Amino acid sequence: MALLSKRIEALEESATLAMARKSRALQDQGKKIINLSLGEPDFNTPNFIKKAAKKAIDDNFSKYTPVPGYKDLLEIISMKFKRDNKLVYHPNEIVCSTGAKQSIAQTLMVLLNDGDEVILPAPYWVSYAQMVQLSGGKCRFVNTKIDNNFKIKPEDLESIITKKSKVFLFSSPCNPTGSVYSKKELMALGEVFQKHKHLIIISDEIYEHINFTKNHFSIGRIHELKNQVVTVNGLSKGYAMTGWRFGYLGAPKKIAQACIKMQGQITSATCSITQRAAITALLKDPICTHKMRKTFQERRDLMITLLSKIKDLDINKPEGAFYIFPDVSKYIGKKFQETHINSSDDLSMFLLEDAGVSTVSGTAFGANNHIRISYAASNQELMRACRLINKSLDKLH
Repeated sequence: MALLSKRIEALEESATLAMARKSRALQDQGKKIINLSLGEPDFNTPNFIKKAAKKAIDDNFSKYTPVPGYKDLLEIISMKFKRDNKLVYHPNEIVCSTGAKQSIAQTLMVLLNDGDEVILPAPYWVSYAQMVQLSGGKCRFVNTKIDNNFKIKPEDLESIITKKSKVFLFSSPCNPTGSVYSKKELMALGEVFQKHKHLIIISDEIYEHINFTKNHFSIGRIHELKNQVVTVNGLSKGYAMTGWRFGYLGAPKKIAQACIKMQGQITSATCSITQRAAITALLKDPICTHKMRKTFQERRDLMITLLSKIKDLDINKPEGAFYIFPDVSKYIGKKFQETHINSSDDLSMFLLEDAGVSTVSGTAFGANNHIRISYAASNQELMRACRLINKSLDKLH
């Protein structure tokens, strides 16, 4: 009898975490590595949020909380949805969890039966496909192109929907591409969704506050789709709170209550101290996130300037998040000494070992000819990284 389940044997390791692990291993050996693989802001959590957490500790908020979160927190998230996104979610339609990742995973688990199809525009975030697999679902991929800024078109969506389609899962701003769907583009997709009422849309909006268009539009605002949309968000990216583990979702009541039931058997509520800090963060005017957004936009512009000088690297201009997702297909098939580049996996590993720069292969994102480069690092590190990348790529022939 096999020791481990088929479920876990079939599950792939997170590519971003795997690359971070390999980078740390090289650093432990004394090699200098510039880590551009992880999706984590290089900023500290704002002081006003840290003070709220310290006060919560002093005020003894140390007991179990209701599974979906404190009542006043749910009310504030309801207010936030209305204030920032023009969305109406009542407190009993909101569930707080240990990160947006958990919110997405348990939404899939409560929706999918074996064989149900989940439509994923590719490139997609690394964990989406594995979450679908764990939930018993089947992925249907819609490939997008760099010359269309990696966005799905209405006709592409219409052509892939079947009677087995249960969920459409996407992010905007997008990880890994940085693409942002405009109101007009989402309205066009919305017309297709309205014809398929059996389809649930999971909208991952964790990068909401790192949106360089400054016009974040939630697909749940489309009135006709209200009962089809689950909106997922959190504090990790916009408030530099990755380690605090706080995400939340707004959903039709039946789905939200199912997520509470699921969460109650897995993790129960997220950290009580984090919840009190989240109240302070969400009550604050979102203008407090603009300084970090401005910095990321400046870094994006710097990276575009630097990477555009690398002759066989094709890039577009991402409108949000903090990633560049270049097409590296012109380097596939080349080699340096005994190192052969047969895939973006090979190229990403070559850059790690030769340039000392960690990136993530596009394979894990459903885009084999790309790599993801995070610019959540200082200007000095980014400039040095681009020089090293250019130098290493120039060795390939």
